[in-house]
Amino acid sequence: MRNNSKRPRFTRLAALSLATVAVAAVATGGANADTSISPSPSPSEKGRTEIIELQLKDLEYESLDLGGPGPSRGDMSVYFATAVHNGRAVGRGAGTSQVVHVGTGGEVTSQAVITLDLDRGSLTMQSLRSDGQTSLDMAITGGTGAFKDARGSVRYWDINTPQERLRAEILH
Repeated sequence: MRNNSKRPRFTRLAALSLATVAVAAVATGGANADTSISPSPSPSEKGRTEIIELQLKDLEYESLDLGGPGPSRGDMSVYFATAVHNGRAVGRGAGTSQVVHVGTGGEVTSQAVITLDLDRGSLTMQSLRSDGQTSLDMAITGGTGAFKDARGSVRYWDINTPQERLRAEILH
């Protein structure tokens, strides 16, 4: 990794993009939050929306300065976190965020790809993320197991903080 004065800013963006991890989670006990993790839907429940809210803990990330010095196209962040519900680990999430655009003012846009792995299967998601965002909406792009036909969206809040959380709205 190269080192320069813009590294702390890029590192912060990378960490924020992680929260962008899949796994990605919503703090338990939040307002209007359905904090239950539902069992697999039965065939008669197809067409319903399932809500999963989780908190992300023990976040690990690393920024890789792969392009020119400082923020540049191709730079990447990788991350991993534990998904927690009511104080209990229920899964894990991991992902990458790669810089795809650096504006003339130094604004960075990255593409994030995250996988959230739970007992019933995994969810994959992706989105673009701009430098400085503290929340992020990601599209569910697929899944496995009980989530094999999943679609919907996942919102992350308080990215790269101890309160990082997500709310997945999964359409079955």
